[in-house]
Amino acid sequence: MSKRTLYSILALVIILGVYTYEHFLGEEEKAEIVADGMETKDQTNEYFLPTSTTGQIVHHDGYSLSYSEIHEQAEWVAYELKKSHLSNTNHKRPYFEIDKTVKTGAASWRNYKNSGYDRGHLCPAGDRRYTKEAHDETFLTSNISPQEHRFNAGIWNTLEQKARYWARKYDGIFVVTGGVLKGEMNTIGTEDVSVPNQFYKVLIDNNTGKTKIIAFLIPHKKSSKPLYEFVVSVDEVEALTGIDFFPELEDVLEDKLEASSSYKGWSFN
Repeated sequence: MSKRTLYSILALVIILGVYTYEHFLGEEEKAEIVADGMETKDQTNEYFLPTSTTGQIVHHDGYSLSYSEIHEQAEWVAYELKKSHLSNTNHKRPYFEIDKTVKTGAASWRNYKNSGYDRGHLCPAGDRRYTKEAHDETFLTSNISPQEHRFNAGIWNTLEQKARYWARKYDGIFVVTGGVLKGEMNTIGTEDVSVPNQFYKVLIDNNTGKTKIIAFLIPHKKSSKPLYEFVVSVDEVEALTGIDFFPELEDVLEDKLEASSSYKGWSFN
């Protein structure tokens, strides 16, 4: 065997060794990131988390979510919105990043490019301004859903602002929100991200001495109607989504609260 051939073989072995080592480290790092996302964080009130129809719950510092691989977005995002979370601090808007804690792989932000849809936050950046880290965490792709701009900047934004109003008034609420991932839906991008026809938001107040719940179901289109016209029972949202929203509540209380579509006790002023 010539020296040239021997050196070529040695070089190939070294290259393969380096590649294998880096690949192993990459897979190990990925596994650690996914494992970290499976741990409940301090900022999430686990007691109020809904059930997952997908079996893939991810916990971030500022919110938790149940990811639907079929629809390439969260079926729900849940978080506690405390009065102390509310801040007027303006942080620089970061770029969207793929959520590496989603074990099946979260959709890329590129699916939204030139799609005609906004990258609609489910946990709004405006609810997480108390630190830059919390704010920037809302720009993970697992926390977005395709939304028409006039919907996102209109009735949906109005509801998000109302949730902040209630968080101040009632010293904190718990929020569960997402798109209804059922029925015939359009898709966008190379990963076929589903475009929900409806979005929901379910809020629970457990801080004012008497637990109360309110749910909203809003068609995915521009609307000038008042918010109270979109109030529905939690049971209706559960029937549409297959999600059990507050399974840890005492059964009698859960049944009573979730059957009601009354918005009595929630100030719309």
